Amino acid sequence: MERIFLKPSEGRLKNHADALTFQSGLCIEALQSPRSQGKIGGFARGFQQKTLRMEEIMSEVFNVEEIFAKNVFTLGKMQQRLTRNAYKEVVKVMNEGGELSMNTANIVAKAMKDWAVENGATHYTHWFQPLTGITAEKHDAFVSHPDELGKMLTEFSGKELIKGEPDASSFPSGGLRATFEARGYTAWDITSPAFLKESGCGTILCIPTAFCSYTGEALDKKTPLLRSMEALSEQALRIVRLFGNTGATKVTASVGPEQEYFLVDKDLYMKRTDLMFAGRTLFGAPAPKGQEMEDHYFGVIRERVGAYMKDLNEELWKLGVTAKTQHNEVAPAQHELAPIYETANIAVDHNQIVMETMKRVAVKHNMRCLLHEKPYAGVNGSGKHDNWSITTDNGVNLLDPGDTPNENVQFLLVLACIMRAVDRHADLLRQSASDVGNDHRLGANEAPPAIISIFLGEQLEDVVTQLIETGEATSVKEGGKLLTGVSTLPDFQKDATDRNRTSPFAFTGNKFEFRMVGSADSIASPNTTLNAIVAEAFCEAADILEKADNKELAIHDLIKKYMTEHQRIIFNGNGYSDEWVAEAERRGLPNIKSMIEAAGTLTTDKAVKLFEKFHIFTKVELESREEIIYETYAKSINIEALTMIDMAGKQIIPAVVRYTKVLADTVNAVKTAGADAATQDEMLQVVGEKLTAMQTALEKLKKAEKEASAMEDAKAQAFFYKDTVRAAMDELRAPADELEMIVDKEYWPIPTYGELMFEI
Repeated sequence: MERIFLKPSEGRLKNHADALTFQSGLCIEALQSPRSQGKIGGFARGFQQKTLRMEEIMSEVFNVEEIFAKNVFTLGKMQQRLTRNAYKEVVKVMNEGGELSMNTANIVAKAMKDWAVENGATHYTHWFQPLTGITAEKHDAFVSHPDELGKMLTEFSGKELIKGEPDASSFPSGGLRATFEARGYTAWDITSPAFLKESGCGTILCIPTAFCSYTGEALDKKTPLLRSMEALSEQALRIVRLFGNTGATKVTASVGPEQEYFLVDKDLYMKRTDLMFAGRTLFGAPAPKGQEMEDHYFGVIRERVGAYMKDLNEELWKLGVTAKTQHNEVAPAQHELAPIYETANIAVDHNQIVMETMKRVAVKHNMRCLLHEKPYAGVNGSGKHDNWSITTDNGVNLLDPGDTPNENVQFLLVLACIMRAVDRHADLLRQSASDVGNDHRLGANEAPPAIISIFLGEQLEDVVTQLIETGEATSVKEGGKLLTGVSTLPDFQKDATDRNRTSPFAFTGNKFEFRMVGSADSIASPNTTLNAIVAEAFCEAADILEKADNKELAIHDLIKKYMTEHQRIIFNGNGYSDEWVAEAERRGLPNIKSMIEAAGTLTTDKAVKLFEKFHIFTKVELESREEIIYETYAKSINIEALTMIDMAGKQIIPAVVRYTKVLADTVNAVKTAGADAATQDEMLQVVGEKLTAMQTALEKLKKAEKEASAMEDAKAQAFFYKDTVRAAMDELRAPADELEMIVDKEYWPIPTYGELMFEI
């Protein structure tokens, strides 16, 4: 693992520290003298403060490197603690696959347990990612039967390391498991390092695992991801072999997910049952100020938020997460954290750790972290940009175009295959980024549209156009020099292309940025799908090219063929515009507008053929996931509807009734005094009308929710929640938000948007 932070000059720091220490020593004497209350005393105190600050700085400088991966059972720690042969076997299985011998598994288990216990661990858990989208864990203590003298012994065997047995029937299975069929297995993922989680439970050794049913079906997010990574590697190797790369033995998908999130004060959060139960505000009028001044984005980070970010970074660094970038995002109280690239498998695990840690650290700062894609209406929601690239194990990034991409034939073939993959399976990509919260974002002029397209930029689009029109690309656009017009500022070379933040799948130099993923969603599904569709395109290309007599000519022809057939997927313009929606329809690109409309793409003949060909999903596994999507959507909207019913009936309507009494008393008092009460009377009428509208909408929502709950067909139920229940929820919210703008703040029962977003 390369170091992320560079040390300042140790010598220079030491000299400063020595000088300050010497000076503060003199100052201590001054402080002890009778004159210590005077200027010398103040001077001395100043030096003491500088010394303490220097010590803090030196501590921080060294601390980052000392704490990084402190709580991770890294290869370095394995090398120190395992026998030489055991370590070699572990590395071989990690790199080449296979199974550890039981003898080696026992050695690893003992070393892992000893390390964990030395660091305060009392329990271990098989940490896995079921189809809930979050993680799961069951803790077992490192205890065995006491010996004959009553002394407790700690044990952890290779068998316990490799296999666990959680209850499979209590997790979403989409019909794969009945309630009475409880057995499921977790299997150690040797490629993802074990780590220590420090929480109220104490210190727990977490062992990343896959999760499957007794009958072998994948019940988690990790198993299909690992299958897709192997498929991509196998097919990508066939491509690089065509270009003479015989040294590569593996091609790895690397991922860097940017994580957006909101923070809110805990006391305000606890007064909003919609935030507690649904993760988003179901009522709320716009604040006087939102994001329209564009002053929050990259703005100065507030002290309270900065303290949170500092602790968050430290916790993540201890867990081996390469948290690198932090900043304010567009909306008030919205922020972002981005890590350095990692293998897709580890990136998925680490992103789950990031989300868990964000929530845990927020509690310590008397805040709550909101990962819902749209916690507040009217301001930008949160996404997760999934930066994806593919690299050989001998250092070749297959998505690096080089200085002359028009001459980089391997890159052009890879690009052509990706164009083919994205165009053919745009529906699956859209589905992979679907979740309930994301329906509020995609296509809403703040996130990428629900229409999948590829942004290549001017340089690559020009190369593609040349290849399509003439069969060869003889030139390449240069970025040119940026002239600042200021003598003291440097002129520098621009990139050859601008960026496009409205594109869902954008090429950004040496990677693709899949920008549709929701902030609360696991990145496992998007990367599984990306790996699978690109593996298929590589396979088809390799099948053709490996048989060709003239490989150079065959590659040239295939690049042109793929780019010509799939050029409709390229769009460099404004993805938010209505014109693009019409143009996409003309091109025949799918526009799938909701999560449940996307669910059916998993079980088309095309999808089943793709996933079964590379042993990523069976048809049964795909059908189960479609069923889970319908169930998840229905349950989520049901919770939101019941929460709205509860808030409207127990909080908002009673508060407005109290306020109407105040208004009525005021009207009567003013009239009794003989004054004009027209204004007060008009306010009373307006509030009364909106209160009536709210009560009517509440009854309508109750009726719709009751009807939806009684439905048994999962798909029909999900669509009823989407088309009928959500419409009733919108009808209830409208008069409530209007009342918020009228009712005296003293009577309004819940914190407003202004408080939630700005009081932090």
